[in-house]
Amino acid sequence: MSMKKDEEQNLGSLIKTLLRTRSLSMRKLSMLTSIDTATISRIANNKQKAKPSHLQLFAHHLGIPLVKLIQAAGYDVELQEKNSPSNFSISIDTIQEILVSSNHLDSQFNLDQIHHELAKYEQFALTKEGEHKIIEEFERKVDRVSGAGPFINELNNMYARYCAENISSKERAILGSVLLYFILSTDIIPDYVFPFGYLDDCLAVQIGLDRLSKLTNKHP
Repeated sequence: MSMKKDEEQNLGSLIKTLLRTRSLSMRKLSMLTSIDTATISRIANNKQKAKPSHLQLFAHHLGIPLVKLIQAAGYDVELQEKNSPSNFSISIDTIQEILVSSNHLDSQFNLDQIHHELAKYEQFALTKEGEHKIIEEFERKVDRVSGAGPFINELNNMYARYCAENISSKERAILGSVLLYFILSTDIIPDYVFPFGYLDDCLAVQIGLDRLSKLTNKHP
């Protein structure tokens, strides 16, 4: 996906605004992200395009949803309306492009791997053992991530729906498979590969949301 000049300006202005409102200097952001100060300056002044890895680090340390930086950088991402129940709107194609564009990841990465893992967890999510693991470990895993924003917000929403009594077994299986993918350390991209380690979890969430949407449309 190409970047437009006016969208690059939006990214630079956004970074400068975030630095100002958080009382951070470019030098301090450099220390937090391990990105060279000169590189940050060039990105903030629209003299260099930000890589996906830069955007992820900026999002983490500036406390802003990754999707907003991705959109400001000119990637083809549509934000949902503010009154939408969810702001988790990065498309699967966009997340996958970020994943394979990083030299931390295997170029053979594909969605089939995540679909395969989710399918394995569906039946387990309906068992007492699977339910116990989700209830016992979900909040602890969220605490370890120490994150906020659409990714964690959507997982919390999915956890609440999974725990509700008035949902179908199919819906519970889909929700549980995503939660187990997040909880268990069998990710396609290991969690320790910061800041990329949770992007496949984002994909798992988006796949789950898409499946739930189709399920709702099929049985209104």
